Amino acid sequence: MDIFVQQLINGLVLGAIYALVALGYTMVYGILGLINFAHGEVVMIGAMVALSVIQVLVASGIALPGPVIAALGLLAAMPVCMVLGFAIERVAYRPLRNAPRLAALITAIGVSILLQNVAMIIWGRQYHSFPALLPSTPHQLAGATINDLQIFIVLLAIAIMAGLLYLVHRTRLGRAMRATSENPEIAGLMGVDINTVISITFVIGSALAAVAGVMISAYYGIAHYFMGFMLGLKAFTAAVLGGIGNLAGAMLGGVLLGVIESLGAGYIGALTGGFLGSHYQDVFAFLVLILVLTLRPSGLLGERVAERS
Repeated sequence: MDIFVQQLINGLVLGAIYALVALGYTMVYGILGLINFAHGEVVMIGAMVALSVIQVLVASGIALPGPVIAALGLLAAMPVCMVLGFAIERVAYRPLRNAPRLAALITAIGVSILLQNVAMIIWGRQYHSFPALLPSTPHQLAGATINDLQIFIVLLAIAIMAGLLYLVHRTRLGRAMRATSENPEIAGLMGVDINTVISITFVIGSALAAVAGVMISAYYGIAHYFMGFMLGLKAFTAAVLGGIGNLAGAMLGGVLLGVIESLGAGYIGALTGGFLGSHYQDVFAFLVLILVLTLRPSGLLGERVAERS
């Protein structure tokens, strides 16, 4: 039972991160019907930029608390990722908006590979250690251990997701985003600036990616140029699981995927003597993807946009 509770906690933390990344996928798909496979690399860029700023601050000897240094790294990463997201939409996707969807999909994969190689040139192939700047005091909960960093990740993710839901459902910008998602042509006739709404969607998704990049790097203590590839695929799986194009579905899918992965790597691994342990953690995510696409392609919560496509 202790193993179950511990892996459930780990899964909730990991799922919160997956949910933030999945929101970027689902927002873009909900408006454009496009799978932005370069989104995982935006997460990676956010992590690497934040790490670079943190390393400079630590090396300078400035007497700042660890959480403040981490916050400064995040504040530097967010605008970089937002500009990058805007540039990706403006340069790579907007010219292909009326082209066949296969062209946009191939372009997304090309942008992903391009960003990976640019990051490799700038930061190198090696793994970079992420300093332990945030407190990690352990606490006991039902026989399991949870630390301050895990609590902070979950609470911050919940706050961000609640803020995004408020933005989409209670603001003028949110109404414009929902109108564009429903019917871009009619929304344009009603005075909505479609190009601006789409660009803002990419910018918001990229800001969430920066936060997720810092979270995942702080959680595992490492960052590297290839980290966004697998994380992006898992977040895409989470979006499909919940119902791609649906914000609540992306959140639900991220949490469920994180829990399934952690239970598969820990609890099931213990029962099988380590045969299905952490080395096979990624298998569970893609088994989920296969099952969802086979049994319920629209995802757990469904989505009209997915059906329309």
